[in-house]
Amino acid sequence: MRILFQTADPANQDAWLRDLRTALPHAGIRVWQSGDTAAADYAIVWKPPAEMLQGRPELKAVFNLGAGVDAILKLNVVPDTLPLIRIDDGGMAVQMAEFATHAVLRYYRRLDQYERQARSNGGEWKPLPPFERSGFGIGVLGLGVLGQRICESLQHFGFEVSGWSRSPKTLPGVKAYAGSAQLNEFLRNARVLICMLPLTPDTAGILNRDTLSQLPRGAYLINLARGGHLVEADLPPLLESGQIAGATLDVFQEEPLPPQHPFWKDPRIAITPHISALTVRSEAARQIAEKIAALQRGEAVVGLVDRNKGY
Repeated sequence: MRILFQTADPANQDAWLRDLRTALPHAGIRVWQSGDTAAADYAIVWKPPAEMLQGRPELKAVFNLGAGVDAILKLNVVPDTLPLIRIDDGGMAVQMAEFATHAVLRYYRRLDQYERQARSNGGEWKPLPPFERSGFGIGVLGLGVLGQRICESLQHFGFEVSGWSRSPKTLPGVKAYAGSAQLNEFLRNARVLICMLPLTPDTAGILNRDTLSQLPRGAYLINLARGGHLVEADLPPLLESGQIAGATLDVFQEEPLPPQHPFWKDPRIAITPHISALTVRSEAARQIAEKIAALQRGEAVVGLVDRNKGY
């Protein structure tokens, strides 16, 4: 079996190769380099260049080292007939739930405000009135595997959790909304909005002045999905007006976030460098090996990307 490997993160290349070779001991795995047109049965990639995947009719499937496939789809070089398979979880769900829960509790317990008080000139010792849990509804925008895990985690703390997805879904204890017709109603009940959507032409820019203005005044935004979901220029005016009280952003239009970007200077915006959930290499490698074995047996696999939906 011939496997072509590529990652846009060269610092982790050797570690990925080690785990993949452990999970696929009988496969020949080679690192793709520009000009390499030798045949391969499978490709394992992360943010590949178009050159790598063009003109490869012999490929049986392409595996993406993560849940988001927007970087591959925008290349428009993977034929619809070639299976594109994403990592279902890869150990990311529990990490994402940890991160989202921490961010929600930070706002609910007003720790963001206490941090600012502590850093003010001379410090400020000022207890703040607690929020009422009943008025602190959490809205999860996107109910895939990761979004569902976040809902489960937050329910343990007694929050009222609602969710929105493209098509109707039923989740225990979650008030579910679906489709564009129910988006505004969903937003009006979300004191904290957590974005977990895949990035598609339909969801690009979905976090904008109009949609964020539908949230209750003084709402909080947590974006853990893709930077392309947020219209960044729309956020500062909403913070200044008080419509948005704070934002936790792990993803951005341009990464790394440029040093001169205004978000760095706003204390109401918490910034992390796209680390809310990292693929666990050993788990991802094991999952890829199992899926290749299933494909070899002619069986269906989960994680197959629907090109029409974009995920």
